[in-house]
Amino acid sequence: MASSTKRPRPAAPGQGSPAAVPHVRVAVIGSGFGGLGAGVRLRRAGITDFVVLERADSVGGTWRDNSYPGCACDVPSHLYSFSFAPNPDWPRSFSGQPDIRAYLEKVADVFGLRPHLRFNTEVTEARWEAEQTRWRITTTAGQWTADAIVSAAGPLADPQVPDLPGLDTFPGKVFHSSRWDHDFDLAGKRVAMVGTGASAAQIIPSIQPRVGRLTVFQRTPAWVLPRRDREITAAEKWLHGRLPVTTKIRRGALFALRELQVDAFVRRPGALRLVQQLAERHIAQGVADPALRARLTPDYRIGCKRILLSNTYYPALAAANTEVVPAGLAEVRGSTLVAADGSEHEADAIVFGTGFHVTDMPIGSRVFGVDGRSLAEEWKGGMEALRGSTVHGFPNLFFVIGPNTGLGNSSMILMIESQLNYLVDALTTLTSVGATAMQPTARAQRRWNLELQHRMDRTVWTTGGCRSWYLDGSGKNTVLWPASTTAFRRATRRVDLAEYELIMRSRSTPGAPAAATGPGATAAATATEPPGAAAAEEALA
Repeated sequence: MASSTKRPRPAAPGQGSPAAVPHVRVAVIGSGFGGLGAGVRLRRAGITDFVVLERADSVGGTWRDNSYPGCACDVPSHLYSFSFAPNPDWPRSFSGQPDIRAYLEKVADVFGLRPHLRFNTEVTEARWEAEQTRWRITTTAGQWTADAIVSAAGPLADPQVPDLPGLDTFPGKVFHSSRWDHDFDLAGKRVAMVGTGASAAQIIPSIQPRVGRLTVFQRTPAWVLPRRDREITAAEKWLHGRLPVTTKIRRGALFALRELQVDAFVRRPGALRLVQQLAERHIAQGVADPALRARLTPDYRIGCKRILLSNTYYPALAAANTEVVPAGLAEVRGSTLVAADGSEHEADAIVFGTGFHVTDMPIGSRVFGVDGRSLAEEWKGGMEALRGSTVHGFPNLFFVIGPNTGLGNSSMILMIESQLNYLVDALTTLTSVGATAMQPTARAQRRWNLELQHRMDRTVWTTGGCRSWYLDGSGKNTVLWPASTTAFRRATRRVDLAEYELIMRSRSTPGAPAAATGPGATAAATATEPPGAAAAEEALA
């Protein structure tokens, strides 16, 4: 295990000398599943000199921010939790937002993360200082310096609201689904729901019985399957509590089922035809009106966009007080909403279920690498990383849920834990070889992504005939992982120094720029084939 060698700490921000800036070995950004998981893994590796910087006033990430009516997970609870922190008391097979948030609060307590948390501390800039081989982090609560940064801000953190003509003239209430205004009473109101994605599919059935009129603006319909949800019985909870191995067995079964489904998404999309027939039957059972049924039936292959789970979505859309507009919202004229098809609709409130900045993560414009270039500039042609975790030109910057690590059919916690293994191996490797920092070689990163995108070409997300939030402005899928979670775990089991340049802090001249040296640099310079080529092909096979 790596030791947590601490440097002398100056006073905390705002205390003592104005120049005093505290230094930590690792600064973690975000306190959702990724950030808390990073904290646990760091402590288990003996690295205790770290802080978790959180812009809000509590932990939870997306499960803190999204508190809209009906908010719940569409992955079974026993799989959507840390392997090292099983919860025998999940109340339902698909748990709701309050229960998941409570679970994360408990993780923070049980694993001793509270002393490391810094709330109301939003990172406004992170800049690599080559001379000192460290990151300087500016936040709303002061500055830190750190040997390494773990970006666990997540792709579902910053809401995306369309810039619509006249929106600022709307006299009623406007909010995004992830910033729900619980003080605003929807009862009897004319409410417009913009979007028909995963959040909208949960919000619509929850508010439809209460509102006076519900207008749903649908640019593209989604495929929806039945939600096999039920209460976890007292007997099951007792068994999982008394015999933890039964929780592992349950988790293993859920994991195996989803691993078996991966091939249909990534290699043989035609195999999803039977699933699509089930979805068509689900529409027929929930919507009697043939015109509305046609409006709600997608014209693309199931799986191309995120598959939704709900037993109440279609009945809510078919209700007498609901109108489905088969077009997006184009303009606002006072309290009149104008759809892209020219139709006009009156509303007292607008709820945007329009997603997040996923392929243009805002954290990118705040992080500056070795040449002062921002991550956003680096990713202008599309997000790229080596193994979804590290980026050339940004030493000791590690991502949790980085580019191309998303999943279309399973639990993101599985991917998060794989990246945390990779993170800890990287930090302990640096210590063992006597290096200060590491960054992937440009060749290794490029080779990895060329192979990844080649594999992406045959997935349902590319061939299914839809436009989804998985794709960036150029149509490139920079979000999802085109293989199984088992393959990703293999790919991130350990750091391959042949893919990296190692940076050593100069010992002869204090303050002198550090040089790229060490095993990784040597291997990168002498390789006849771009580093990572064989590994990329093996991992994605």
